[in-house]
Amino acid sequence: MKALMQWVDARFPLGSVVREHITEYYAPKNFNFWYFFGSLAMLVLVLQIVTGILLAMNYKPDAELAFASVEYIMRDVWGGWFVRYMHSTGASMFFVVIYLHMFRALLYGSYRSPRELIWIIGMVIYMAMMVTAFLGYLLPWGQMSYWGAQVIVNLFETLPIIGGPLSEWIRGDYVISDITLNRFYALHYLVPFILAGLVFLHMVALHKTGSNNPDGIEIKKGPKGNRWSENAPKDGVPFHPYYTVKDLLGAIVFMTIFLAIVFFMPEMFGFFIEQPNFEPANPLKTPDHIAPVWYFTPYYAILRAIPSFAGTQVWGVLAMFISIALFFVLPWLDRSPVRSVRYKGPTTRLALGLFVITFLVLGWLGIQAPTTSLTIMSQFFTLLYMLFFLLFPCFSSAGQPLPMFAKGLLAISIVSVLATIVYWWFLWSGGPGFTHKISYTLLAILVLFLLGIKPLIKPELAKPVPERLTK
Repeated sequence: MKALMQWVDARFPLGSVVREHITEYYAPKNFNFWYFFGSLAMLVLVLQIVTGILLAMNYKPDAELAFASVEYIMRDVWGGWFVRYMHSTGASMFFVVIYLHMFRALLYGSYRSPRELIWIIGMVIYMAMMVTAFLGYLLPWGQMSYWGAQVIVNLFETLPIIGGPLSEWIRGDYVISDITLNRFYALHYLVPFILAGLVFLHMVALHKTGSNNPDGIEIKKGPKGNRWSENAPKDGVPFHPYYTVKDLLGAIVFMTIFLAIVFFMPEMFGFFIEQPNFEPANPLKTPDHIAPVWYFTPYYAILRAIPSFAGTQVWGVLAMFISIALFFVLPWLDRSPVRSVRYKGPTTRLALGLFVITFLVLGWLGIQAPTTSLTIMSQFFTLLYMLFFLLFPCFSSAGQPLPMFAKGLLAISIVSVLATIVYWWFLWSGGPGFTHKISYTLLAILVLFLLGIKPLIKPELAKPVPERLTK
């Protein structure tokens, strides 16, 4: 075996790659359970690619045969039901672990310098995931697949000038048809491999700068020398075997939950697979309520919350894309002198907690049929979502002077709150009752004060960060 490895190393740097990225890659010693989700995301990606290839062997991308081919996989192909449910469950679980992975980055400031590029590549991965999920959503050719794709593609028609040609180019036709199904199938097969390439770049960038940790301390800049190497960070341990074993335990627990869902509740009460998707697509029969899969619903709620103006719905589409794009600039919005939430003030913790609640509530609202009371609720939580990013420089400043762009964002926040309140009280004909309007008005002003005004009047200083990692 040793001779074989020497022969390979003489022709390919396998040994040096393993040493650099696994056995001699020193990770901080204080990782906690939040650091499971990066490796779990890679596990689910592999599962999705493997099960997707197996499904492609029997799936037929034909408008007349697609739904029947899925039924054939479920009923007649040996183990086909298991592969299909692994794939459909994997799609949702992929987003579960990615959302938790992103939340960990928000907790511990993993998007801060020098890891801005890691964060940006991660956000590109997130967008590639959404594209892949959208393309795959049409393939079962069920009722919700067909009409969900119809609604989402029609969003592009709201764009001025290019909207019509762009939506026709996406569909390949004037309506969702056999041509659309074929091109979505081809792209759905291709994009996951691009996604795998992006994950590789994500890992290369991570190993260049080193991993962050719950304390937000750079172990590479700390003292040197540990039991494995005199030049290695003193607070670091080799990724293998310490974290490979830990990640293996996390994978076992995750797969236990994953397989329990596959075997006992693959539809997950209609969240993973909607009931209308067990019916073949019918262009002449619209479902009672059309809503995307749960992992798209926060952005769908934002889209629906913005009212039409000047005879166009483009403002909702712009708000939806802005809500995703804001994540890309997060590294430059955070002005705190420390990374981890452990050493930030209570206002930052309040803001992060509000953002999590806002995202979850928007996800729930995106599933519901629109009513007047739910619409004003969507508008309020859309406002909170935007304020989290716009006011980030304020509540994270920790007493430091605000740069000009941060003052501009504060001014935009104030104008946005006032404009929303004016719309609720004076411009929304037949809108919600007095109780709803006064409640949401007071809450919007309170959030603006707590996250934007109060930190400037009475700054919260960051706690001192220890020189070494805490255990």
